[in-house]
Amino acid sequence: MSSDDDALIALGVTSEFDRSMSTVENFALGFTYLSPVVGAYSLFDICLHLGGAPMIWSYVIAGFGQFLVALIFGEVVSQFPISGGVYPWSRRLVGRKWAWVAAWMYVWALFSTIAAVATGAAPFLSMLIGSPTTPMFGTMIALALIAFSTICNLAGTKFLARVAMFGFIAELVGALVVGGYLLMFHRVQPVTVIFDPMGAGQGSHYIFAFLAAAQLGLFSCYGFEACGDVAEEISEPGVRIPKAMRMTIYVGVGASMFACIALLLAVPDIRAVISGRSSTPLADVLLSAFGPVGAKGVAAVVMVSFMSCVLSLQAAVSRLIYSFARDDMIAGAGRLSKISPKTRVPTAALCLAGVVPAAIALIGLVMQDALVTIVSFAVAGIYIAFQMVVAAALFARLRGWQPSGEFTLGRWGFLVNIAALAYGIGAICNILWPRAPDAPWYANYSMSLGVGAVLLTAAIYMILGRPYAKGSAPYGDAWLIGKN
Repeated sequence: MSSDDDALIALGVTSEFDRSMSTVENFALGFTYLSPVVGAYSLFDICLHLGGAPMIWSYVIAGFGQFLVALIFGEVVSQFPISGGVYPWSRRLVGRKWAWVAAWMYVWALFSTIAAVATGAAPFLSMLIGSPTTPMFGTMIALALIAFSTICNLAGTKFLARVAMFGFIAELVGALVVGGYLLMFHRVQPVTVIFDPMGAGQGSHYIFAFLAAAQLGLFSCYGFEACGDVAEEISEPGVRIPKAMRMTIYVGVGASMFACIALLLAVPDIRAVISGRSSTPLADVLLSAFGPVGAKGVAAVVMVSFMSCVLSLQAAVSRLIYSFARDDMIAGAGRLSKISPKTRVPTAALCLAGVVPAAIALIGLVMQDALVTIVSFAVAGIYIAFQMVVAAALFARLRGWQPSGEFTLGRWGFLVNIAALAYGIGAICNILWPRAPDAPWYANYSMSLGVGAVLLTAAIYMILGRPYAKGSAPYGDAWLIGKN
């Protein structure tokens, strides 16, 4: 038994995972979860239309804010290197009820994100094979992608790490090559365009247009938490995971900005995009710069990015489900907490992480509006779950918690914690703010409806089943351990 496992036993946890993941592979998991290409390519058209070229600065704001969050997560995972991330951290920092709600919120947010990313891959596959994108085609592609990801994840930690590394290399090289080519040979806009709104916002104050377009940065700057979800599958997690989290922010956000600004400077008529006369600037840029054959090559790289992103998301949520079940906090805990003796991964949890997102994707065939509401909830749910951990860390500090892991912020911890919480609350308010008064009410408040539905089901589940009261795992003891 390794010293890492001994440290877990001291925390009241016995691990069955295989510690075969390296620091670089752990970082690659976080990077492919963040997926610069998926974020930039998925939201480029709509965010350019909403906020013009200055939308690029949303990466800077979100990247800095999420870096603060990553520092807090690094302190927590260094002291509590337990698989599942959000759930066990919240449990040890505050208590069982808080942890249960945080986990429930994050599980459904990740289910929705997997469905959204898998469905979002369809237009790029259409570009690759020359097929029109229809609801049926998009759903079939989503189901195939989720099934492929489930099979890869079931193969074990080593295979997951290798596929994540392949996805990381393909995505990073693809982003650098595509972005570099566009900047060298197809730049038509001056760099100063990133300071020119060009009338975005239709006469209202530009700050409102920028906040709407800031979804680009907010959607693209998380993923580092996945490094901590597999804390029991890497050696020396107290040192390596905080480092991998920071690397995810440095490299992932940097690559996202590079890819986005390269596309931005290659758009021939930004004003036409803002006015709505040009609705597909991304596809137009790729076809113009690379031609039909080259654009298909770019689409292939983008498809690899989508596949590796779904893979990492599914790995993260399966470990959360497993951790949740290991403490007997959910129905079916006995099966969901089983680790395969052959592959050393939570087989039932992984299958659940495939079945539920597939069901969400299928909703799109018969209830497109419902699918939009479910998928829209994804980003808001992730940010809320993250901030529940940040708030839990601040609560524990106020009770006397002094982080005692191998990574700490020292005297800066309290200030960074407050700043991270302030950023997160602001980001959540911006995400949930309704901006389409002319749209149907359910579309205008789709994110808030999703959050409300998840919180309502959590409340009903907690009242009727009292799941938080089951199990004997330690909880609310961070401040006591810190004193010791």
